[in-house]
Amino acid sequence: MTTRRLRPIAAALAALLLVLPAAVAAQDAKWIVGVRALGIYPDDSSSISGLDVKDQWTGELDFTYFFTRNVAAELILGWAKHEVTLNGTSLGKVGVLPPTLTFQYHFTDLGAFKPYVGIGGNYTYFYENELANGTLSIKDNSWGGALQVGADYMVNKNWSLNLDVKYVWMDTDVQLTSTGATLGTLDIDPWLWTEVQAERMVK
Repeated sequence: MTTRRLRPIAAALAALLLVLPAAVAAQDAKWIVGVRALGIYPDDSSSISGLDVKDQWTGELDFTYFFTRNVAAELILGWAKHEVTLNGTSLGKVGVLPPTLTFQYHFTDLGAFKPYVGIGGNYTYFYENELANGTLSIKDNSWGGALQVGADYMVNKNWSLNLDVKYVWMDTDVQLTSTGATLGTLDIDPWLWTEVQAERMVK
């Protein structure tokens, strides 16, 4: 595993250790609404030698609904433009819009500290998808799975701090724009992680 792939895991573990010692009373809520600064770190691979997708920071809006005290569903909405390179030479940027839905289990017996795990899927829509001055393009949108681990720390009954890490499967094809012929596959498969963010509880 490369240093780049370990970086989001290390950041997540460090932030979790920071919030472990404290505990306050928490109140139940049906909805949590949050805004995150999102780091996207592609764990990319391609059948085209030398093709690479660069890291990117962006924004994210997320909504979590609790069916019970422990079971919830989260929808995240975000966007990004990733630089694509071939042997270190930029081919341009491609836009991705990957709404992701996960079903979560929240552990609620640790006071203010409420870790959770999740599993789900995403649909990735590629836009502004021409590369190499229009010679190449990414046409195929993508369905893929998603895994999640995170934690909420309850500051009071209305606000919490959150740390969240996801791994999302995302793949597409690289084509010749003129003919539509497929040149190869591109698996982006990003790590999505945030530093601690504030969330609002809504009953």
